[in-house]
Amino acid sequence: MEGGGGSGNKTTGGLAGFFGAGGAGYSHADLAGVPLTGMNPLSPYLNVDPRYLIQDTDEFILPTGANKTRGRFELAFFTIGGCCMTGAAFGAMNGLRLGLKETQNMAWSKPRNVQILNMVTRQGALWANTLGSLALLYSAFGVIIEKTRGAEDDLNTVAAGTMTGMLYKCTGGLRGVARGGLAGLTLTSLYALYNNWEHMKGSLLQQSL
Repeated sequence: MEGGGGSGNKTTGGLAGFFGAGGAGYSHADLAGVPLTGMNPLSPYLNVDPRYLIQDTDEFILPTGANKTRGRFELAFFTIGGCCMTGAAFGAMNGLRLGLKETQNMAWSKPRNVQILNMVTRQGALWANTLGSLALLYSAFGVIIEKTRGAEDDLNTVAAGTMTGMLYKCTGGLRGVARGGLAGLTLTSLYALYNNWEHMKGSLLQQSL
């Protein structure tokens, strides 16, 4: 009888271990002593050192003297390429609109398709060249100002935008330079205000309290 009871207990324990209900092999004292801060060498759950799971340092290894954020020189390539692609897409849509408008009295034929395609290509290249040139000037001025001042802040953005507008419109005389500078100053000021809006709102809330 005792042997039958022992075999029954073994069978029950085996089934329980199969379904994960028991047979973990750890007592309540062992489980209660599991560290959460990496004080104990090994964890009975993962069989690894919990200290390796605590990330107190940065995930990426940066070169000596490198910044955690990309500078203007690194962002220049993205800015120029993005502006060229944006200008090409906008110019293509504008060229399609102009082509359809200019050929609205023509029947759908090969000459009309060629004329629309020429308009799309011409406008796409024009806008891509324009925005790409502006992005190139803006990035160049931004890098020069950053290296000269030795700091990276919104003042560089506003100064680079103003100088870009002035240089781009310098062929229009003093009035053109003034208009270009004012346009660049306005656009970059709005961009700087948008970037610092959350910080300004938090500062105003703290002052009101």
